[in-house]
Amino acid sequence: MLDHLIRRATVVDGTGGPAYPADVGIRGGRIVVIAEPGTVTEEAVTSEDADGLVLAPGFVDPHTHYDAQLFWDPYATPSMNHGVTTVAGGNCGFTLAPLHPDRPEDADYTRRMMSRVEGMALAALEEGVDWTWSTFREYLDALEGRIAVNAGFMVGHCALRRHVMGADAVGGQPTPAQLDAMLALFHDAMDAGAWGLSTTQSSTHSDGDGEPVASRHARPEELLALSRAVGEHEGTQLEAIVAGCLDQFSDEEIDLLVDMTAAAGRPLNWNVLTIDAAVPERVPRQLIPSERARAAGGRIVALTMPILTPMNMSLGTFCALNLIPGWGEILALPVPERIERLRDPATRAEMLRRADSKEAGVFRRLANFGRYVIGDTYSAANEGLRGRVVNDIAAERGQDPFHCLVEICAADDLRTVLWPMPTDNDPDSWALRQRTWEHEDVMLGGSDAGAHLDRMCGAPYTTRFLGDCLRGRKLLPLPTAVRMLTDDPARLFGLRERGRIEEGFHADLVLFDPERIDAGPATLVHDLPGDSPRLDSKAIGIVSVRVNGVETLRDDKVTGAVPGTVLRSGRDTRTVSTA
Repeated sequence: MLDHLIRRATVVDGTGGPAYPADVGIRGGRIVVIAEPGTVTEEAVTSEDADGLVLAPGFVDPHTHYDAQLFWDPYATPSMNHGVTTVAGGNCGFTLAPLHPDRPEDADYTRRMMSRVEGMALAALEEGVDWTWSTFREYLDALEGRIAVNAGFMVGHCALRRHVMGADAVGGQPTPAQLDAMLALFHDAMDAGAWGLSTTQSSTHSDGDGEPVASRHARPEELLALSRAVGEHEGTQLEAIVAGCLDQFSDEEIDLLVDMTAAAGRPLNWNVLTIDAAVPERVPRQLIPSERARAAGGRIVALTMPILTPMNMSLGTFCALNLIPGWGEILALPVPERIERLRDPATRAEMLRRADSKEAGVFRRLANFGRYVIGDTYSAANEGLRGRVVNDIAAERGQDPFHCLVEICAADDLRTVLWPMPTDNDPDSWALRQRTWEHEDVMLGGSDAGAHLDRMCGAPYTTRFLGDCLRGRKLLPLPTAVRMLTDDPARLFGLRERGRIEEGFHADLVLFDPERIDAGPATLVHDLPGDSPRLDSKAIGIVSVRVNGVETLRDDKVTGAVPGTVLRSGRDTRTVSTA
C-alpha cells in the first residue's frame, strides 16, 4: 500500500524536460511510482487531487546560515514555506562547532562573532541554543531527529582555528604542530559527515570585538593544507569568500581560489555574483576563476540571486552602511556623538566621497541616498514620511538628499528604517542576468537565510523567481527554472537521490499553484528567542511541502512533523568530479 498518492499533478521533474501529467505515489519516504493519471491501482493511505497544480522536487538552497536557528525553529522558516526542503549551512567560515571543551568562553566568543558578522540576534543565540556539544559530530547529532528539512553543514575555518589556537587564532599563525592538530580536528569533523571546508578572507568579516575573524589571518599554505584534506573524503566540497566576491577579484584572489579547488579536487562555490549592466566588466572578471579552475583540474561555481533582495538600512544599528570605507568608525560612535558628527557638513562630504570611491566596491550602490525610501519611523517629527522617497522630501525641504536623510534619522534617535531602491532593476541588467545564468559555472542561490535576520530576507527567492518566470519577465521557461532550483544544486553537492522527481528518489516535493506562486512583502516580526526581530515573508501559492515523504507544510502552515535528515558526506553525498 502507498503512504500517499498525488493524483493528476503537472510534474516538472527537475531535469529541465517538459512538464507532463502524472500520478505520483510515495512509500517509505521514497517516490515509488510515476504513472499516467488514473492508472495507479495500488491503494494509498491518503491521497489528494492535484489537478491544475505543479509538482516539483523540493528546492535546494545552497547557501544558508541556519546553523543556530534550527535549534529553536526546526522548520527553517521562512525557507521551508517557500518550498525549500534541503539547506546547506556552515558557510563563510562560520560554524558553531567544534568548541574546545576546556574553554567555555569560546562559546561566548562564537555567539558574539555570529551576532556581529552574520547579524544573528545575540539574545536568540543565548536563549535558543543549548551549546552542549564540543565536537562537530556532537553538533550534528544534536540536530538529528529534530528538524523538518534536510540539512548539511560545512566545517567553519574560524572554529577550527579557535579550537586549536585559542585567542591566538586572531592575529596569529599556527605552528607546525598546531596545523597538524587543526587537520586532525578537521578530519574528525569530516568523518562525522561534514560536507567540507568553508573559509573567509573577506575584509567585511569581523568578530564581536571588531577584529578580523580568525580565518582572515590564514596564509595560503594553511588553506591549501585544509583543501587537500577535503579531497581525502568522499562527497565533499569547498566554500570560500574573499574580498573580491563583493566586486571584482584581484589576481591574488583568483590564484588562491584556483589553487584551493585544484588541491582538493573538489568543487568550490562562492557568493555572491552581483550582476549590474552599469558595471559590465564585473561578470567577465568574476568568471575568470571558473575558467582557470577547469584548466587546473578544479571547478569554481559562482552563486547568484535570481531576484533583487531588499535590504533595510539604519544609521542606528550595524548594517551594510557600516562596511563602506570610513563609515564604520563614525557609525560605531555613541548615538549622541554619532548624530553630532553626521550633522557636520564636512563629515558628510567626506563620507559621501568615500562611499562613491572605487575602494567602496559594490557598496557604491548604497551611495545614492536620494533613492532611499523611508520605512518605519518613531517620532512625531517624522509622521507621514513612511513610504516616501528621500529625493522628494529633500526637494521640499531645500536640502541635499544625504543631509535630509540624516535629519530624518536624527529625529528618531537614528532608529529610522531605510530601504534603498535597487540601482540594477533596469532591462539591461535583467538581460545580463538571463545570459549569465546560462554559464555552466553559475548557479542560483546565495539567500543567506538564517543570517542578517532583521536586515534582509533572501529566503523567498524560490517562489518570487518562479512567479517572475511564469507571470512576470518570463526570462526562463518553468522547467528550466525548476531545474536551476533543484537538480543543479543537488548535483553540485552530489546529493544522493535528491533533486528530481524520479522513481527511487527521496520524496522531497513541493506542490504549488502556477497561477499564484509568489512571495509576499518582507515584514518585521518579533518571534525569535528573546523577542528579537527578523524579517519574514509569506509564501503565496505553495499548497504542500513534503520532506522524505512526510508533509511538513500545508497552505503556508507547518504541520509540526520533523522528518528532515542531517545529510552527512559520503553517506548522503557522492564525490562530484572536477575533471
